[in-house]
Amino acid sequence: MGVLSVDLAFRRWADVGIVLLERAQPGNGVIACEIIQWNEAGAVDANTLAGRLNHLCGVRGVNTLMLDGPQAWKSRGNGLQHARVSERQLNTAAKTGLPGMVKPVTYRAFAEFCLDVYDALCRRGWRRLDTLPQPGSPPQRVLVESYPHAAWKSLGLKPLPSKRRSKVSDLAEAFGALRTVAPLTVNRPPNHDQLQAIVGGLPGLALEERNASGARIVGHPPRREEGHWREGFIVLPLRPVRPLGLRWLD
Repeated sequence: MGVLSVDLAFRRWADVGIVLLERAQPGNGVIACEIIQWNEAGAVDANTLAGRLNHLCGVRGVNTLMLDGPQAWKSRGNGLQHARVSERQLNTAAKTGLPGMVKPVTYRAFAEFCLDVYDALCRRGWRRLDTLPQPGSPPQRVLVESYPHAAWKSLGLKPLPSKRRSKVSDLAEAFGALRTVAPLTVNRPPNHDQLQAIVGGLPGLALEERNASGARIVGHPPRREEGHWREGFIVLPLRPVRPLGLRWLD
């Protein structure tokens, strides 16, 4: 049982952070993180990326795919002017408004790329997370939106600086702090994108394991509205020592 976590990017393949997270041994709590990197030239095509991720998940038996990027536009009737409920709850740096509208405007190309990735994966049999699986229910392949910046905060840690501003020492410090909260092993030192994928992917293990104390679900369920996907949950990790249950925030 494992989770594939992806820090999305669309300008270069090398900027896509991809990490497979698995329990090293059942019951011991250690999380083995296998860093995967694709270094092809050129910009990232959404459908090609979706096909590769789908194939990788099929080969590795992964049913939970975490993606750091918006899955939908805001609902017209959510009471907010420029954001989805999940984005307002977490005060995200960028907001997806009604179809085609984003803040800041420079975010639009990335947002539309992310939505295309989600849609391309759904055409391959995945679905956006809408309800929690019940114990004993058959495995389903679900897409879960992550938000690494808020994930660090949810774990009680200082968020990683932006990629442009991060130094090697920042990466080492952040990774060391993360390992004090969640025991991790890696097959190579993670770069910025991969480290973001690691922290963003942690709640996926809690979902896979039906661990109600390991994840926090923010926002409203995804739904179709006027021909577009709207809203959607963002899922964050919780510190293992915190006695909090899985919470749905409206």
